[in-house]
Amino acid sequence: MTETISVELRGSTAPITPLQRAAFWLTGLTGWRRHLAAFLFGALAAVSLPPLDVTPVLLISFPALIWLTDGNTGFRSAFFLGWNFGFGFFIAGLYWIAAALFVDIGQFWWLVPFAVMGFPAVLGIFTGLALLANYATCRWLVLGGTPRILSFVLFWATAEWLRGHVLTGFPWNLVGYAWSGAFPGALAMLQTVSLVGIYGLSLITVMAATLPARLGDFSGRRWLAVIAAAVLIAIPSAWGTYRLSQGHPADVAGVTLRLVQPSIPETLKNDPAQTLANFRRLFALSTSPGGDKVSAILWPEDAAPPFLERDGSARTALADAVPADGYIIAGTARTDALPAAPTHVWNSLAAIDHAGVLRATYDKFHLVPFGEYVPLREILPMQKITPGSIDFSVGPGPRTITLPGLPAFSPLICYEVIFPDAVTDPLHRPAWLLNITNDAWYGITSGPFQHLAIARTRAVEEGLPLARAANNGISAMFDPYGRVTARLDLDAVGVLDVALPEALAAPLYTRLGDTSFLIALLLIVAGLILQRRITGALSHRV
Repeated sequence: MTETISVELRGSTAPITPLQRAAFWLTGLTGWRRHLAAFLFGALAAVSLPPLDVTPVLLISFPALIWLTDGNTGFRSAFFLGWNFGFGFFIAGLYWIAAALFVDIGQFWWLVPFAVMGFPAVLGIFTGLALLANYATCRWLVLGGTPRILSFVLFWATAEWLRGHVLTGFPWNLVGYAWSGAFPGALAMLQTVSLVGIYGLSLITVMAATLPARLGDFSGRRWLAVIAAAVLIAIPSAWGTYRLSQGHPADVAGVTLRLVQPSIPETLKNDPAQTLANFRRLFALSTSPGGDKVSAILWPEDAAPPFLERDGSARTALADAVPADGYIIAGTARTDALPAAPTHVWNSLAAIDHAGVLRATYDKFHLVPFGEYVPLREILPMQKITPGSIDFSVGPGPRTITLPGLPAFSPLICYEVIFPDAVTDPLHRPAWLLNITNDAWYGITSGPFQHLAIARTRAVEEGLPLARAANNGISAMFDPYGRVTARLDLDAVGVLDVALPEALAAPLYTRLGDTSFLIALLLIVAGLILQRRITGALSHRV
C-alpha cells in the first residue's frame, strides 16, 4: 500500500518510496535515538574494511548519515552526530589495538578502556569537526540536494587527510581501504591509487556511497545522483581492469627472496628462557632446503639479536645462515656505536652478509605513540608498552638501501607502511619495498589483515613490488599492481621463496603525491561557490 504526504510537509503528494520513508524517519530522530543510530551506522561502515570486506555496506551507512545530518538543529547537534558516527566506526575498526595490552595485562590492564574507547573517542573528533564544518557551510551557502552531499564529501575527505597528518598522523582505516581486500573486483578499483593515492580513492568512494542519499529526497532529479555514483565506480574499475590486464611485470633476473615467518608468540619473544629456542627456529627456517640459493633471507621486525653493531658473536651466528653472496635482512634493536655509551635505542633493520659483516642499517622514523615511546613523558608517568625502559629514538626518514647483487630497496618497519607518500626517498627511487613487522601483538584479530591490506595499497601507489616478512603473519609478496604472488597465512610457520617482480615506471601519484587529491578538494569548493552564486542570481531575478 502506498501513502501520500501533504503539500505543506513536503511540497508533493506523490507516493513515497521506502527510501524516502527511511530518510524521513532518520531525519526526524531526536535525542539518544539519533546518536545511537549514528554510532551503529558508523560501526556498520567498518564492516567494509578487511578482513570482512563487505564494501557495499557503505551504500547503507553513508546515506543514513546524510539523512541524520539533515536533522541537525545546530552546531552542537552536528558535531556530536559526526562524533558518534566516527566513534562507532573506530571502535569497530580498531578494537584490536587493545589486544597488545594483553601480552602484559598485569601491568597495562588500566589502559584497556583507553585503547578500546578512548582512542576511538579522540579520532571521532575528526568526524565531528567534519560534520560541524559541513553544517556551517550548508547554512552559509544555503545548500540542499546534491550540493549538500558534495559539501559533506569535501569535509569528510579533508578530515581523513588531517587524521593522517596531525600529531604524527594515524591514516589507518581510511574509507578507501574498502577496496584493499577481497571484495570481488576490488583490486581493479584499487588501481586508482596509482593516480590519486588512498586519500583520493577515499574521496571517490565516499562520494559514490553518499550520492544515493538523494533517493531519499522529495524533489530534484534524484536519479542523476545515482547515475553519477555508478559512474564514479564504473569508470575507475574499468580502467583498473584494463591496467591489470596489460600489466604482467617480469621477474628480476637472478633474485630470489626468502620470507621467514616463525610465528613466535609475543609472550615468548622477550622471554630470556626462550631466546635460544626462538633463534633456532629462525635459523632452521632460514637454512631449510633451498636457502642456499636465495639472494636475501628476510626476517621480521625485532627477530635478530639486539645491538649487532656491538656483538660480533651474534653476527657470526647469523652469518652461518646466510647464503654465499647473499644477506640476512632482519629487524633488530640498535644503539650508539662504540665507544659511546648506549644511551639511545632505535628500532632498526640490519643487513648481514655471509662473512658476518654489518653491511647496512636503517632506523625506524615513524614510531608508535605509547608503543615505542611515551608522548609528553615529563607529564605522563608510564612506561611504553614494548619491553625496555628507554624510549626508542627517531630515525632520519625514508632511505633507499643498495647492496651488491640486490636491487635497491626502501625498508619500512611495521607501522611505517601506513603513511602514503612517505615510504620512499623521493630523490632515490628504489626498485622494491620491504615491510618487516611483528603483528603477534594483536593475535587473531582484524589488525594483521588490515595491516596487510594497507601494505598492498602502498605497492600500487608507488608502482613497486612489496615483500612483507611478518613474525606471525601475514607474510606476502605483492607485485606493483597489488597482486599477491605468494602468501603465508596468519600464525602459519614457514618460508616463502619468491621471485622479485620488476618495478613500474613511477605512477602519477608517486610524482604528484597528494597534490591531485588537494586539487579535487579545491574543485569541489569552487563548484559549491559557483552553485551558490548561480542560485543567488536566479533568486534575485525572481
